[in-house]
Amino acid sequence: MKKRTVVAALAAVGLAALVAVQIAGASSSRDAGPLGPPPPGGPAGACHLANGVKHVIYLQFDNVHYNQDRPNVPSDLQQMPHLLNFLKGNGTLFTNDHTILISHTAGGILSSLTGLYPDRQGQTVSNSYDYYPGTTANKPNFTSSFKYWTNPVDPTNDTKPNMITDTGLTTPAPWVPFTRDGCDVGGVGTANIELENNGTSSTGDITQVFGNGSPEWNEAVANPQQALTDFVGIAIHCSKAATSACTNNQNAKPDLLPDEPMADGSPGGGNGYTGFNALYGAKYVDPAITGGNACVNDTNGNAVTDPDGYCGFPGFDGMFAQNTLGYVAAMQEHGVPVTYGYISDVHDLHAPIASSDSYSSAATGPGELGHEQQLKEYDQAFEAFFKNLEQHGINRHNTLFAITVDEGDHFAGGVGTPQSGQNWLLYNHTQCNNLSTCPTNQIGEIGSNMFALTGSNNYDIHFDDAPAFYVNGKPGPTDTGVRSLERKVGSLTSVDPYVRDSNGVPQTVNMTDALADPVELAALHMVNADPNRTPTFVDFGNPDFFFQESNCSGGATECAASGFAWNHGDVQNEIGNTWAGMVGPGVANNGIDPNTWTDHTNLRPTILSLVGLKDDYTDDGHVLVQALEHHAVPAGLSAQKIGELEQADEQLNAPFGEYAADTLKASTFGLEGSDTDYSNFVTDLGNFEPGREDLARTIRNALYDATFNGGTISNTQANNWISQANGYINDAAGLPH
Repeated sequence: MKKRTVVAALAAVGLAALVAVQIAGASSSRDAGPLGPPPPGGPAGACHLANGVKHVIYLQFDNVHYNQDRPNVPSDLQQMPHLLNFLKGNGTLFTNDHTILISHTAGGILSSLTGLYPDRQGQTVSNSYDYYPGTTANKPNFTSSFKYWTNPVDPTNDTKPNMITDTGLTTPAPWVPFTRDGCDVGGVGTANIELENNGTSSTGDITQVFGNGSPEWNEAVANPQQALTDFVGIAIHCSKAATSACTNNQNAKPDLLPDEPMADGSPGGGNGYTGFNALYGAKYVDPAITGGNACVNDTNGNAVTDPDGYCGFPGFDGMFAQNTLGYVAAMQEHGVPVTYGYISDVHDLHAPIASSDSYSSAATGPGELGHEQQLKEYDQAFEAFFKNLEQHGINRHNTLFAITVDEGDHFAGGVGTPQSGQNWLLYNHTQCNNLSTCPTNQIGEIGSNMFALTGSNNYDIHFDDAPAFYVNGKPGPTDTGVRSLERKVGSLTSVDPYVRDSNGVPQTVNMTDALADPVELAALHMVNADPNRTPTFVDFGNPDFFFQESNCSGGATECAASGFAWNHGDVQNEIGNTWAGMVGPGVANNGIDPNTWTDHTNLRPTILSLVGLKDDYTDDGHVLVQALEHHAVPAGLSAQKIGELEQADEQLNAPFGEYAADTLKASTFGLEGSDTDYSNFVTDLGNFEPGREDLARTIRNALYDATFNGGTISNTQANNWISQANGYINDAAGLPH
């Protein structure tokens, strides 16, 4: 699964046809009544947050860039000035933020929502992953990361939670602190907090939430596409307040979190979250946030519909800015004060196909007409969004905005050709099967058949730029077949049409940038609490390539496949380096901050600290004191050295930190080298990795305690931990590589 798609297949169409589609002008076969203005600031309710915060709006893009992808082509955020100026003019915009590994939509969003690295929230490989069935370890099975929060991996072969924490239980849900406080929480397309599929199997999302034989289940069996529109992608998790959207609503269903801990952090055992309800799906949510109408309007005033024109969830590929922001505004203005929204990738054009109620998809390059047009539509959506919220009394003075991106993607393509008299570039959108003769303006990842390249098929891979290998039989890391395969993968080379010499001749490049097996994956937070999900090894590939198990159309082992051109999952800085902006009460007006090193896990504790709530577990991240006004900094984090300690902790523990980068280099040297090289790496890392993990855990616990439990960290203690962290970082830098 390359992007956030549902089961419906995507048909490939030409770029010109996509550009001509007027996505925003969809019509509806149902009535979309006008939205009446509620009282300023939205209806009053039982939600009581700290620091003057009345609303929380969290938005997460799929692959939107702060940095330019090509010289002389403005970046994505530069082409959305209403969003960029809002963030840098009213708050703090961190441009040295980082995703997690593996750098994908599911993992990036879920780490941001939970404040947990993948080894503690479950998605160590995403957006899809393999697992070894419990009945036999011979051949791995494939599954999707995108499942509703409480669903298992598989009803038969692996009944452990898809969202699994290091305790082996379901990862605590991000809406719980808010609903316990009396705040309804809305989800708009955001990973796993709404239904993710219309499945009616025993563990399909429809079955899990509504039950076998329910009216919703019967609809999904009879008309899966309508059930997708009605029940997937939109939800409200309700508080117990009398003003809640679920109160006296016959469509509310139990919001079951059987593993949820108690509010004091003790194990739930089925008692940690009881008596709460939720509304699942646009069929039930839309009337609750429109005064009874069946349709929600987008920021242009048009009804949000599926590709067939029916009001409701437009599909994950249809979560354009105008649709997502329309839903978020409707929720905020009608009594849902906390909202999470997902906005689909601006680099891919998704055009609705009514005949199949699905979308066609095509990649665009930097500076291409379709890309520029879509960015303009996104910018206009944000302009209307901010104006509409302001008219309803929802603004930076009473609303905490947190806006970020799941990952940054690498553009796999050449140099666009300028068009005479036009301010845009043209790319070649036809498949190129001879990589040595592709035109210089070719677009598309280099699809590569890993079975053919390695001469073996004794494994399965997670199709990706950074494929995870699951070798049949689940052999150990020193198995001779595993070691041979690792060396083979590490030695692969190919012609790359996007790397040319001074004469314009495509060059031969290495296809692998780094290798990691479970020894190193632990340092990258990629070893799963469910051991059947941890891969044999991961190949972090050259970002121009996409690895699969079949040939390209036409039979070529490798080709430049123009349908997809934005690669993620990998370790390159352009993929890992993202951005995060915050605006609202307690947030300092710092403008652009390019220096503070941060990552996705820090958003969660920062948000909760600002609103006066806390998780019932210890976050992996920390409060971004650099973003806060002095009065909003927790007293326990007031020591002068706290900022420096947080930065040292990042470099010690983050997947894109210095320690991880250096140990990954050493891992690659060992796995590509001799058995002695590998054995030496395991021994050398083992000499200090357990101590590094203990120190990271100690710092994590101390920062959480100082933020939420009244603890303190002195400058002396901070200096001591900083010194220890630097020692481990230096140890990693000294490993052979």
